[in-house]
Amino acid sequence: MTFVQVIDCKTSRADELNGLMDAWIEATQGKRTATHSIVGRDRADSTHVMEIVEFPSYEEAMKNSNLPETDRIFREMVALCDGEPSFTDLDVMRDEQLNKAVVRSFFEDVVNAGNVDAADALCTSDYREHDPSLSSYDMGLEQAKAENRVIMEAFEPRVTIEGMVAEGDTVCARLSFKGRHVAAYQGMEATGREVSGTGHATFRCEGGKIAETWWNFDDLGLLQQLGMLET
Repeated sequence: MTFVQVIDCKTSRADELNGLMDAWIEATQGKRTATHSIVGRDRADSTHVMEIVEFPSYEEAMKNSNLPETDRIFREMVALCDGEPSFTDLDVMRDEQLNKAVVRSFFEDVVNAGNVDAADALCTSDYREHDPSLSSYDMGLEQAKAENRVIMEAFEPRVTIEGMVAEGDTVCARLSFKGRHVAAYQGMEATGREVSGTGHATFRCEGGKIAETWWNFDDLGLLQQLGMLET
């Protein structure tokens, strides 16, 4: 079970404390078990600082606490604080990564359901799409929908998310797809051939919606499967 530790302190030396966190990251390289760390400053009180550290489990957190580097940095941190910092230990009950959720909805509602208009509710009004296989590498939502509709009608693809990573406002997805060539594509009439391949996509999110995407699929492999290029 994921474990989170919240360290709450008051300090008039926040910049030095922030530098101390850099020192801890460098000193524990290859040793620490922490997977994520956030340091935040209270907007209403600049002396109120909190660090939130995530671990795969409570047991891994204890391994991290027992590192001599962690103990040394902690003692230096206490010296920078106005009083003893407080600790809150949390077993994570729910971890909802909302940007990942909207990306999953995009593949299920738009691609796998074959409904390009579902993108209207999932994307921002100023959405931009970047895909070297389309007529322009930078296009808005309506043009992207029109060109992707042709592709979806030609192959009726189903996409599987093989892996997904989120950081900040960005989500990266590793994908595979399967389909059948059932309608004209790039001047070639339907062949009925089954096609498959892999790809990657990167999504930038704003306010719970998709604002920008970058796509890369094995277009060469697709054309070879259709017989449009020699292997």
